[in-house]
Amino acid sequence: MSIPRVFIIRHGETEWSLNGRHTGTSELPLTANGEKRIRATGKALVGDDRLIVPSKIAHIYVSPRRRAQRTLELLDLGCHERLGESDGNVEHGEGDLIAKVKVQITEDIREWDYGDYEGKTSPQIREERKAKGLREDWDIWRDGCPGGEWVAPRSPTDVSERLDRLIADIRTRYHEKVMSKKSDDETMKGDVLVVAHGHILRAFAMRWIGRALTEGVSLLLEAGGVGTLSYEHHRIKEPAILLGGAFVVDLVDNIEKS
Repeated sequence: MSIPRVFIIRHGETEWSLNGRHTGTSELPLTANGEKRIRATGKALVGDDRLIVPSKIAHIYVSPRRRAQRTLELLDLGCHERLGESDGNVEHGEGDLIAKVKVQITEDIREWDYGDYEGKTSPQIREERKAKGLREDWDIWRDGCPGGEWVAPRSPTDVSERLDRLIADIRTRYHEKVMSKKSDDETMKGDVLVVAHGHILRAFAMRWIGRALTEGVSLLLEAGGVGTLSYEHHRIKEPAILLGGAFVVDLVDNIEKS
């Protein structure tokens, strides 16, 4: 039985991610170094004998923000066409390498809406809150963002709602049918890619395992970083964060022969 995975991929470095400014709705390009690092990530992790096997990808979800879409293009998964902006969910058929897998631009995985804190660093936010008589130890998971998104019960438009909707879509459309097959066919497609942003992907990982965001999210995902989510004991009711995996045997054999 194949155990499907979700690869969460944060977009490459931008000027604002480099200096710690919160970037939600703003459109910023990747830096030259950011593009180079994403290309290197693609070469290291994508391939038939690598962590991300293109032929096993069932679907790709990507944020509407251009920096996330550019990151997807640079991973060299066969997505050579430029993806346009979208106000909703749009699917694109892509290249031969991933055998016409759909790339879906979705608002459900857009970055956190920072509202009044857009473009500001955490120290600037703390100083601003101090001047207003608010708690200085600002925690986005507890305090949210005025003018932007909050976490329940502070807001009816809880960030968790859109993440839970996306997770349910992944499990219903792609993972349940793969895990229900009593087969050792390793060619079955079940892996999913989610290409997005720092805060929202960390929140996604927490919701994947059913944790409330108000508990605090002690997870890190660097610009251009890749994380893996899956399941324990071959059970879809036991979602888990995969901390690390073993190297593929074929990769080691190829290195030894070269």
